Amino acid sequence: MADPIAVLVEVTPKRSFASALEWPGWSRSGRDEAAAVAALDAYAGRYGRVAAAAGHPLPVPLAAIEVVEQAEGNATTAFGAPDVRAALDARPLGAAEAARLAALVEATWAALDRIAAGAPAELRKGPRGGGRDRDAVLAHVLAAENAYARTIGIKVPEPAVGDAAAIAAQRLAIAALLAEPSDGSPLDGRKWPPRYAARRIAWHVLDHGWEIEDRSEG
Repeated sequence: MADPIAVLVEVTPKRSFASALEWPGWSRSGRDEAAAVAALDAYAGRYGRVAAAAGHPLPVPLAAIEVVEQAEGNATTAFGAPDVRAALDARPLGAAEAARLAALVEATWAALDRIAAGAPAELRKGPRGGGRDRDAVLAHVLAAENAYARTIGIKVPEPAVGDAAAIAAQRLAIAALLAEPSDGSPLDGRKWPPRYAARRIAWHVLDHGWEIEDRSEG
């Protein structure tokens, strides 16, 4: 029997986030804890394809989701991003586990690239006519990722959409750092330990990749 999927839930009165602690990128939100956990479970198949592509498939049959930590969220949580560092994020990372986390993050980039390549430039608008088109979403992801890189001590030029060399350089620098063994301390002495950094970066990539995919339909 596979071990349960360990989940952190961060809660605010407006929104909650459930994040699978060992599976970077598998984080979903809902109006409260139950809705967030249900959303996480609903995305198991979608995330599972990314994990399998990384060479680290989800357990089959999928183990139960278990909330192992609940934390008070903050303004960023309420706005729409998972922003709480779990107590378990401070655990040391050996070489094999660090390589696994880096591979899962790299798989989210590959998923985004595949989705974007098959998406139209103009995406279906929301119910009120809102929403960025494909390249604007990609530009947002690259800019946020550049900010995330600085948070973990990496300084590289912010890539433009379509600048394959600059995008590859940014991703390579992030992946190389995440793949290093760690005692669990925040990277570059700042605020993000590697487990959380992998989770936040991968979540943002997949969240917008899936947005492009969903808004390419119909």
